[in-house]
Amino acid sequence: MPEAAWRVGTVIVDKLIQAVTRYPLLLSLVLGALAATGFAPLIWWPVTLACFALWMLLIHDAPTLKQVLLRGWIFGVAHFTVGNNWIQRAFTYQDAMPHWLGYLAVVLLSLYLALYPAIATGLAWRFARARPVGNNRTMAGSGFVLVFAAAWIATEWLRGTLFTGYPWNPLSEIWLPIVPLAAIGRLVGTYALSGLTIVVAGSLLLLVQRRWRFAAGTAVSALVLALASLGPVPVSTRTLDTAPRIRVIQPNLDQEERPRDDYAEQNLLAIEALSGTPGPAPRLIVWPEGALRFFIEDGYPAISYWRGDPLVTRRRIASRLGPNDIVLAGGNALKFDAQGNVTAGTNSVFAIDSRARILGRYDKAHLVPWGEYLPMRPIMSAIGLSRLVPGDFDFDPGQAAGGFTLPAFGNVGFQICYEMIFSGETVDRRHRPAFIFNPSNDSWYGSWGPVQHLAQARMRAIEEGLPIIRATPTGISAIIDANGTLLATVPPNVAGAIELPIPPPHEPTLFARVGNLMAFVTAAVMLLFAVAIRRWPR
Repeated sequence: MPEAAWRVGTVIVDKLIQAVTRYPLLLSLVLGALAATGFAPLIWWPVTLACFALWMLLIHDAPTLKQVLLRGWIFGVAHFTVGNNWIQRAFTYQDAMPHWLGYLAVVLLSLYLALYPAIATGLAWRFARARPVGNNRTMAGSGFVLVFAAAWIATEWLRGTLFTGYPWNPLSEIWLPIVPLAAIGRLVGTYALSGLTIVVAGSLLLLVQRRWRFAAGTAVSALVLALASLGPVPVSTRTLDTAPRIRVIQPNLDQEERPRDDYAEQNLLAIEALSGTPGPAPRLIVWPEGALRFFIEDGYPAISYWRGDPLVTRRRIASRLGPNDIVLAGGNALKFDAQGNVTAGTNSVFAIDSRARILGRYDKAHLVPWGEYLPMRPIMSAIGLSRLVPGDFDFDPGQAAGGFTLPAFGNVGFQICYEMIFSGETVDRRHRPAFIFNPSNDSWYGSWGPVQHLAQARMRAIEEGLPIIRATPTGISAIIDANGTLLATVPPNVAGAIELPIPPPHEPTLFARVGNLMAFVTAAVMLLFAVAIRRWPR
């Protein structure tokens, strides 16, 4: 009976493949769109694997390299358009540009991003497809799958690197609901785990073709890697009353409210109401990106940007603190020329203690193009393409992967908002922090952007073996332990605060020690296996 059922299923699959491959470009478009549902918020990861498996078949069976590249590119256009749909909402906050331009921007970005999967498909088809003999149709083999996976690793890394990089929704993130598989990122990192995901999808394709050995080898390899990457048991949050604590504040003031004249005061009032009561334990109270709309540094010239007295503002903040408490407040700093004119700003985090002193400042290093600065400003301004964030000047970058030491809390690392998405660039390895603070502002990005950003932060926690603390204006704020587990969250569009003992870090993971060299090592191993399989006597 099982054999008969298998034969019937095989016939059905073959007929389905024959039917859909009549329209390969349309199918590539549909598969690309459906494959994006494996990411947050839908998390339909089985759909993603099935779509990639069928798409790989379309690539393998393409008659020419031109057809391969076109199928790969169309898949990518649909995939990235669906996955990045949240970008459109940012245009609704910028009256200097028409709001409909947001839809066009998503598609234009996807037209570029789609080049990377197209390149991966071209490499796999050119170097590893099974050559047809006569009119006989060939089947995709394990060598093709491995080369495809290696090419995917390389192109996903390139997508995260070239032209300032944009590694949003790396394929590996579909494994976050399956903790043992997501934990493999602790060994090899995000990009290599994406390549391993391609291997899993390819195994499904070979399994349908009744090629058992590769699928069995993939399953065994996944089990071995999952066991090797098992981290320590999640740490209990029940510790001594005097242990340092973290308090995350989410004021729930939407980006739409910023044009109001009283936004700065209302935001500070909302934060003050959520500051809690000092206790015996030192508290690190963290605010979202840009939450502090008053300037707090001394020495600024009298300018039109002035908001309040810096010392008065710092004392107001300090009045809410216990003697050992510290606030990490997201805000801005200004730079001036010799005449006292503002030349640039910085997107910063300030550490303020109970004596109203500024203990340190971190400036965001990896800025957002068209958000925090306008590339080729004279040209872009002339044709009416302003920054999405309204303002008369650009931000200047700080030094990457920075941090500083705070009394009672140790060395703190910082990654402001967008910086968190860059695998292998989140930590100063010479001065490994105890945890990373990731203030963000996702209120621009609808319902899909915040959950996808949170998934990126969880991947960084897994890779580096470090807790990550996220504070956002409207959600999702979170305390994430060193295993990538969400210990506590404040949901979207809710005002609230969460407070826990600071989760401890793990010892540096293999990825934390080696970085994205693991991506290249993994890709090289895949290529070696592909060559060995091709030369193995049959």
